[in-house]
Amino acid sequence: MSVEAGSEVRDEQTPPQQSLGTAAARNLATTTKSAPQMQEITSRWLLRMLPWVQVQGGTYRVNRRLSYSVGDGRVTFVQTGGQVQVIPAELGELPTLRTLHDEAVLRELAQRCEQREFAAGEVLAASGSPVDRVFLLAHGRVEKISTGPYGDESTLEVLADGAHFGDQALVDADAAWDYTARAATSCTVLTLTRDAVLNLAERAEPLRTHLEGLAAMPHQRTNKYGEASIDLSAGHVGEAVVPHTYVDYDATPREYELSVAQTVLKVHSRVADLYNQPMNQTEQQLRLTVEALRERQEHELINHREFGLLNNCAYEQRIQPHDGVPGPDDMDELLSRRRGSKFFLAHPRAIAAFGRECSKRGLYPDRVEIGGHQVPAWRGVPIFPSNKIPISSDRTTSIICMRTGEADQGVVGLQQSGIPDEIEPSLSVRFMGIDEQAIISYLVTAYYSAAVLVPDALGVLENVEIGRWR
Repeated sequence: MSVEAGSEVRDEQTPPQQSLGTAAARNLATTTKSAPQMQEITSRWLLRMLPWVQVQGGTYRVNRRLSYSVGDGRVTFVQTGGQVQVIPAELGELPTLRTLHDEAVLRELAQRCEQREFAAGEVLAASGSPVDRVFLLAHGRVEKISTGPYGDESTLEVLADGAHFGDQALVDADAAWDYTARAATSCTVLTLTRDAVLNLAERAEPLRTHLEGLAAMPHQRTNKYGEASIDLSAGHVGEAVVPHTYVDYDATPREYELSVAQTVLKVHSRVADLYNQPMNQTEQQLRLTVEALRERQEHELINHREFGLLNNCAYEQRIQPHDGVPGPDDMDELLSRRRGSKFFLAHPRAIAAFGRECSKRGLYPDRVEIGGHQVPAWRGVPIFPSNKIPISSDRTTSIICMRTGEADQGVVGLQQSGIPDEIEPSLSVRFMGIDEQAIISYLVTAYYSAAVLVPDALGVLENVEIGRWR
């Protein structure tokens, strides 16, 4: 056994080294290296495709014609377990309550809202029946159904969380439903009846005065967009009296202030002095910092509460998918809401879900070339990917469609070029000095915002399911 063990040891011995090892040889070799890489960098199509407007003074004012359509927004709720309540101030999103600012009255109205649950397929309001209550949709999907010209059923619109309908019940006792509201999924709804409002108005002077004022208000002539009409005469002959008119402007136009993203980049002077070959360390640090700032800029342009595209889309320009998944019909509906749509913006997983729906129908989306890249398109309108569009916990997301440019009354990006120490448009790198620890500091700043010139320039397909496979 000992001899066999000894022979095994001799067989396993490593042969003597006959040449220089690679580990030692690297000490005399010059390595070939890449620049620092960064996974966060994306294509940033939104920043590339938005037309950028030079903003002097840091503020951009959007002047529009005077509009009388106010308060057509979404209602926000709070949930405690299974109980849902409407935030009192959010009742001001109903057009009939827009100018009612009495907090006590709004709070009392919110308390009079009754919570109801509807199962899928259940009717909330039937066509032709009296409109005697307001519906506030806390959760779920509701379809507005009408009868088509040939007796078939047609879906007029799909409503989702935060929508409301039936507010004419508060001012018109003779109003009747001209469509049927039916639950497409299980729904949680708050209802506010006309009787409850009138009962409160009997003892609440502000509410009574408000409702009487609405009833006595003369009808204001407007166009279909809610703007004050411009009186014109056409097709007349002879010496007809030509109407007099003027174009009224919104007295309080919205102003967009440039937002800012900043960081302080610190580089030790020893690193900047000694470790700059073959790549400049300070330049590489700045390059990656600027990339991160631009990524954050695109995220803010989509998601910021004040100027982000998802939060600034008008309520009437938000639509719901008819079957949950993003189908060709939904994309067509999104395109039909505006003229001259320039591009879609969607999460890559939403684009994949749309591709699956097209494949099921035997359709093959177009492809267009943009800057040397082959990009999927629908009806000739490119669909750009952006991972900045959020995906909710229930695996739903949104698809954005927009018209761009000032000349087309579209969506524009805002920036201010020519700022001190600028290295890119509206982005500066400022030397802040060297501290007592020999650390060099640079202030890196980007200024930006976005503006929607008219409401129909931007549309959103909301609550798009991306996880359905069948």
